[in-house]
Amino acid sequence: MIAKLRSVYHEFPGTFWTLMGASFIDRLGGALLFPFFTLYVTEHFSVGMTEAGILFAVFSISSVVGSILGGAMTDRFGRRGMMIFGLITSALSSLAMGFVNDLYFFYAIAAFVGLLSNAGGPAQQAMVADLLPEEKLSQGYGIWRVLANLAVTIGPALGGFLASRSYFILFVSDAVGSVITAVIVFAVLPETKPEKAVGQPEESIGQTFMGYTAVLRDAVFMAFILISILTTLVYVQMNSALAVYLRDVHAVSTQRFGYILSLNAAMVVLFQFWITRRASKRPPLLVIAVGTALYAVGFAMYGFVASYALFLLAMVVITVGEMLVSPTSQALAAQFAPGEMRGRYMAMYGFSWAIPFAAGPLLAGLIMDNANPDWVWYASGIVGLTAVGGYVILHRAVGGEIAVGRRGTAV
Repeated sequence: MIAKLRSVYHEFPGTFWTLMGASFIDRLGGALLFPFFTLYVTEHFSVGMTEAGILFAVFSISSVVGSILGGAMTDRFGRRGMMIFGLITSALSSLAMGFVNDLYFFYAIAAFVGLLSNAGGPAQQAMVADLLPEEKLSQGYGIWRVLANLAVTIGPALGGFLASRSYFILFVSDAVGSVITAVIVFAVLPETKPEKAVGQPEESIGQTFMGYTAVLRDAVFMAFILISILTTLVYVQMNSALAVYLRDVHAVSTQRFGYILSLNAAMVVLFQFWITRRASKRPPLLVIAVGTALYAVGFAMYGFVASYALFLLAMVVITVGEMLVSPTSQALAAQFAPGEMRGRYMAMYGFSWAIPFAAGPLLAGLIMDNANPDWVWYASGIVGLTAVGGYVILHRAVGGEIAVGRRGTAV
């Protein structure tokens, strides 16, 4: 096992591992806070899931704007500076949220957080693609997920313990993680933005933003984004509605919910790289379709089962799907992009997360506050199966033109 781990380590450049280590620290801080965010909002402000859903919508809509700005600035000025900017603003915003006692002021801070802190997201994803050869991309994103989920393995269990004493500690921990990551990026990581060809003029700011029109004209990529929105609309319920649903409908404690999320993360840590290596040899759209089908089954289960053991089983099904969907989708999105437009493509790929995070918790909140809450999970199954059909249709239409390892030729 040690020999295999050493072999994997030497397959990737040292700068990549430094980036992964810094990301792990940042993710650990976020993993303490984010799984309990809906619980904090509903308890601290004495509101229902509808208000919590509005908060997610505010954050996600502002994140869309921040990601668009960040993607363009990443391609114009480089990856490193945008990452540092996003991390520092994220730290300051986390501290601010911990002090606020007015819901509407909390909404305003959420908008600020989404606008500024998310500006560094496309830079981090672009840097991974800059550092790795094409044939290693899906495995590289798989490693990123392993380390992120190692953080989530530790985070929810520890976060549940801390939340039972003081939610403010969670906000402080998230801020500290972001600051440490920013220091590492500043001190150690080099700029990875591809050099301009000799004689090629530098884009103006206006030309950089106009580059998004080329992304929008990439019909296959945009179809992929639209279907991915449906997939993520299902997945976001794990970190938004699920905690409140299990607490209110099945009396699952905060700590026991933390164990459910820790199971998800532990499985990713143990099996993600093994699954990614094998899945990378298959047609990527079909891999994502299979994973999404598992989402549909796993999330729908929560509407039909009523025991803690079956809640854990549903999470096992969901996690296997997640290990197929997430790294394959990220690698495919990166491979659509020419090197000089990687930041903008990854920013547009961010829509497949931002839109579901804006709509998903709000829709779930409306259902849970006004109808049978089980319909959140019935609807998740229906939406998930719809996305499966979309991926299969897209594969049949253009599957032969999409090959992992052929960046920039996917259209």
